[in-house]
Amino acid sequence: MIIYVVESGDTLFRIGQRYGLTADEIAAANELPNSNELVIGQAIVLPLSSVPHTVVAGDTMYQIARQYGVTLNSLIAANPQITNPARLNIGTIINVPMGLQNLGSMEVNGYAIPGISEETLIKTLPALTYITTFSYNANEMGNLSTLNDEYILEKARQAGVQPFMAVTNYREGEGFSSDVARAIFASEDATNNLIAEIIRVARDKGFEGVNMDFEYIYPADRDNYSNFLRKLKAALVPFNLPLFVAVAPKTSADQQGTLYEAHDYAAIGEIADRVIIMTYEWGYLYGSPQAISPIKPVIEVLQYAVTEMPSEKILMGVSNYAYDWQLPFVSGTAAEIMSNTMAVERAKRVGANIMFDEETQSPFYTYYDANGNQHIVWFDDARSYAARMVLVDKLNLAGVSYWTINQFTPSMLLVQQALFDVVKA
Repeated sequence: MIIYVVESGDTLFRIGQRYGLTADEIAAANELPNSNELVIGQAIVLPLSSVPHTVVAGDTMYQIARQYGVTLNSLIAANPQITNPARLNIGTIINVPMGLQNLGSMEVNGYAIPGISEETLIKTLPALTYITTFSYNANEMGNLSTLNDEYILEKARQAGVQPFMAVTNYREGEGFSSDVARAIFASEDATNNLIAEIIRVARDKGFEGVNMDFEYIYPADRDNYSNFLRKLKAALVPFNLPLFVAVAPKTSADQQGTLYEAHDYAAIGEIADRVIIMTYEWGYLYGSPQAISPIKPVIEVLQYAVTEMPSEKILMGVSNYAYDWQLPFVSGTAAEIMSNTMAVERAKRVGANIMFDEETQSPFYTYYDANGNQHIVWFDDARSYAARMVLVDKLNLAGVSYWTINQFTPSMLLVQQALFDVVKA
């Protein structure tokens, strides 16, 4: 798969001519709503893994490899029909491997919120190992809210995807509640009731695993949370229900802040079957404008994580949304959240050129609205997804976890498909 960045004057027809593809093939792969309109700086995916090179006088495999910026070994491996790489015949067609190459297999989790369209769900399921329905909210007594997720579970089973239930300390209208978590940990009855409720719902609905996502736990409850997870894990084992745990993105054991302190990487890594690290939200809804998942902090979090837990247990969190901030930013104001596809469509509508920040490995653009207010939009495209997904191979991680799959982003799944085969249970 090749990632191509649109330049001035480009059309799908011209790009296709250059790479031996039709405009329809490119439009279909990228699900472009209007194949006649492209945005300068837009990253599109070309569905091919190699380009042909016709041997001319003086060509050698080494020279061809240097010309296209590939390794000699990869060029030779891509052309098993060349029995003697040291001798090339003029006119021979050489396949030059280009773009993203397969790195092996990985596990993929996708969070799904009821309300996801059937079309999006069906298109995404083949790319998943697990799907986690969000969420079953616990209260102070350990009782769980209900969730209308039956249709997600039905489609998941048909696609051979393992369904997990997300259990949170989320309180409707308020957000993640430190007090709910504390009340559960402080009461043996509430703890036992929550564990019993989790098992009951899992068995009643046919979940094949549990995903704990308790956030903003009081720092003083750090050991209480780890002890709760140990007790939950022991209770799940007889029912063959694996335990996944979502954690905040930390870079040290003593990182300050309510979001971080109670998530003990070493303890959770020892207890859980998989740990989902939420490596996103540096640019967040009420925060100042910046990339949502800048590559350097993501790497720093993961490099710390693998010193505290087995790397093969880690699922790297991958964001699947965009933010539009009005400038100048005023503290306390919220950005507008949208899909990555909508972000590109907005750039097209307002006539903005998309830029790519090399430091964060993220695309962005600025524009003025109808009232003369300046905006900045940070989002993800094939380039930013590729920069992060290769970390799975480099750090020997288990895979990735998408937050969320409710919006369909073709480039995200195309990059995944090019780099990794998805593990299926």
